[in-house]
Amino acid sequence: MVKDAERSFSFLPINERNGKPRRTGVTEIRGPYYSPLGKRSLLDILETMGAYVDIFKFSGGSFALMPENAVRDIIETCHGFYVQVSTGGFIEHVLTLGYEAVDRYLEECKRMEFDIVEVSSGFISIPDDDLVRLVEKVRNLGLLPKPEVGIQFGAGGASSISELEAEGVSDPSRAIRQAKRYLEAGAHLVMIESEGITEQVKSWRTDVPARFIDELGLDKVMFEAADPEVFSWYVKSYGPEVNLFVDHSQIVQLECLRSGIWGTKSTWGRVVSYKGRPEATGEEGANLRHIASHPKAGRGTG
Repeated sequence: MVKDAERSFSFLPINERNGKPRRTGVTEIRGPYYSPLGKRSLLDILETMGAYVDIFKFSGGSFALMPENAVRDIIETCHGFYVQVSTGGFIEHVLTLGYEAVDRYLEECKRMEFDIVEVSSGFISIPDDDLVRLVEKVRNLGLLPKPEVGIQFGAGGASSISELEAEGVSDPSRAIRQAKRYLEAGAHLVMIESEGITEQVKSWRTDVPARFIDELGLDKVMFEAADPEVFSWYVKSYGPEVNLFVDHSQIVQLECLRSGIWGTKSTWGRVVSYKGRPEATGEEGANLRHIASHPKAGRGTG
């Protein structure tokens, strides 16, 4: 990537970032959940930091509470900045309502022009074969399935450490086997649930992310890391190209860390990248165009 002439203070070097669509260094941000987030607030985020946001995620089925025109406004705004839109894990609720509800839900996601359907099962017990079938169905509808796997039973909500300890954890090998099946069924990326690894635990299981990366590859996994201490650790441990999910309020802090321009005592001056000579990087090393200056309407490719 050559130096971005449109970025302010562009004479100051930062860690090089590939342009969209990215396979690594992907950032997914949480949309409305802990607080409302509509088109006007979203525009503030994307006009300033849109070049670094790849996926926007509705959490907790929040879109099901909003007027359709408000949901459409958010989706269209994201697409104008090459940001894909994810349903979040709402399908866990829909699965409890029967197959007809699932079919109608997926058709509605397509009609509303969502890009990604998250396939998660943190709270429900469902056979792996059924989830693989669901991944295939999403893919056949022309949407991108994004399964979520983890090691903690009952993950996905604001449960206490003691509650999750009572539920127990599974061997990471099982989650890795699940993830491999989902990738073979057409998933482009697998989300790794944070509970049991870095969230709601007495001590972090740092061995687990290493196993996922070793078995699946850095470009096939995204880690839930909606805590500054957690995403700082991931960037420090695996570099600025690790795929991360954070809250929308954390996008500036995360990107300052990825770019190497700011950090805590443990990361200051330590997050670097090397892409070689700009002319040798090819298409994936293309200039990171600041899309906040040149948004484009239409379906996102991020």
